[in-house]
Amino acid sequence: MNEQEAMMRKMDALHFAMLDLHLYLDSHPGDCGASAQLDEYRKDMKQLTEKYEAVYGPLNQSPKDTSRWAWIADPWPWDN
Repeated sequence: MNEQEAMMRKMDALHFAMLDLHLYLDSHPGDCGASAQLDEYRKDMKQLTEKYEAVYGPLNQSPKDTSRWAWIADPWPWDN
């Protein structure tokens, strides 16, 4: 396994762990430890993604506005 594949596997593992913690926190919203662990995984994922993209190029095509509420921005499809 080369370095690129190893990085992708690590990102896949982090993504899975983040999804699992999201599901757990849906039913245990007061678990501060799990919330802190999720924040740590997010930081690790961001760092690993930045490192990967610096070497191998972008992973995804990203929209300009990545805020949580970007989907409500005008124009709506039927406004065109």
